[in-house]
Amino acid sequence: MSQTRPRMTNLFEQLGLDSSEEAIALFIATHQLNAQTQITEAEYWTEAQRQFLAEKIKSDGSWAIIVDQLNESLHEDSVIR
Repeated sequence: MSQTRPRMTNLFEQLGLDSSEEAIALFIATHQLNAQTQITEAEYWTEAQRQFLAEKIKSDGSWAIIVDQLNESLHEDSVIR
């Protein structure tokens, strides 16, 4: 088992998305969710991406922490308001 802690770039790679810092920042800025929408309910995920995120959240391991960080980032606008 790998001892490497996953990072946001790893998460984006696993989701099949551009994992450059600029692309991650752009994705987060352009894919904000309202407070009532859970990360796994976002319209823009494919079914495979949705399942991956749900699995990682349930695992409650190091991947869950990264998914939670993405979740918080995608809800930044709804918290500010």
